[in-house]
Amino acid sequence: MARVLLVEDSPRVAETVGAGMRAHGHTVVVAGGVRAADAALAADPFDIAVVDVGLPDGSGLDWCRAARGSDHQMPILLLTARNDVADRVGGLDAGADDYLGKPFSLEELLARVRALCRRGPRWTDSTRRFGQVTVDGDRRVVTVDGERLALTAREFDIVAVVSSREGRVVPRDELLEAVWGSGNDRAGASLEVLLVRIRRKLAEKGVRDALRTIRQVGYAWALERSKPV
Repeated sequence: MARVLLVEDSPRVAETVGAGMRAHGHTVVVAGGVRAADAALAADPFDIAVVDVGLPDGSGLDWCRAARGSDHQMPILLLTARNDVADRVGGLDAGADDYLGKPFSLEELLARVRALCRRGPRWTDSTRRFGQVTVDGDRRVVTVDGERLALTAREFDIVAVVSSREGRVVPRDELLEAVWGSGNDRAGASLEVLLVRIRRKLAEKGVRDALRTIRQVGYAWALERSKPV
């Protein structure tokens, strides 16, 4: 079961969600705002953060950006009363792994938490090297020339799944199932946003065309695996 940081300023919502998650075996620490969330994160590690976008002392989006800037790699699920495309893209660009529009059901929230806490693919060899790029499955880290790439949990899972095929095509539905646990329209829209972000982050380190889109089929990892020395 997961250790959850719930950042929510509404006592009613925090009590209801917290009680529901605890009933399913999760440990929940509630923070009522940005400062309380910072203090909780500084004191203890968490498996996932569930964060309301509208907080009394700041924005959940800004908190998400700051957490990623401080190299916190836990999955982040945003709760938002606004659920149009621009807001969802803004949340993903801030470093969130998923978003859930209000009002929401506790069952859906629990399902999202389970999916986000699910580990990426297991490899018989935990570290794979592709020239200057290394994908470390145990540490869940991608490095370029030894420098860590700032990926979210879902971004890492996408890289891990596609790179594990070493050039073979991963069908789109299979990638959605592996990373999200479903192939619904919302997951599909998120995938496209995250692929753009991954490519941009790799390009900033000088790695281009590593993730290829095979139109109407899926995705492939274009970097050749390094031979053992």
